[in-house]
Amino acid sequence: MSTFRRMLVFVIALAGLCTVATAQQPDQLAAARVLGPQWRQMARASGMVFAGTVLGVEALPARTDRELPAIAVKLRVEHAIAGVQPGQVVTIREWAGAWSSHRAMRTGQRMLLFFYLPSRLGLTSPVGGPMGQVALDPSGKNVAARAPVLMNDAMDSAMDNGAAHARQPRRVSAAQQRITVIQLKRAILNARRE
Repeated sequence: MSTFRRMLVFVIALAGLCTVATAQQPDQLAAARVLGPQWRQMARASGMVFAGTVLGVEALPARTDRELPAIAVKLRVEHAIAGVQPGQVVTIREWAGAWSSHRAMRTGQRMLLFFYLPSRLGLTSPVGGPMGQVALDPSGKNVAARAPVLMNDAMDSAMDNGAAHARQPRRVSAAQQRITVIQLKRAILNARRE
């Protein structure tokens, strides 16, 4: 292969890597906005990550075969990310005492959820407490709308490449706030591979 061809192959490969890195940056910024600065650690610590619908919630009192009272949440997986399959119905059992440490789930809610692997007692909980529960819109495809987000200097700088106005917090329009489950899925999968 001639030197010119080798250089051409190298330039094309480099351009491809740059395109992939550029495409990942908005996903990573979206993950940080929704999940917080520790989102990578949260993604790696999770045994199950998925977007789904809450099908039911049931209190399970302590019995002779179950030492602790628990809450059972039945969920249908719509977007499998880790540890589950699309369409699977998963029942999560959580110690009733931990239930109050995060947002209660209700039948019909659509959420992006991060759970630890179940313990030897079969119990689990959301990774990061309430951070491991992200409310989705009724379609289940986007993060639920919230009040306008104020982006901080670090995110502004990353997005605006150090533009002069990046030093001041600014309001972000509703269109800019829309974050999809697909964006978060890509960021989470990339973080789990790092």
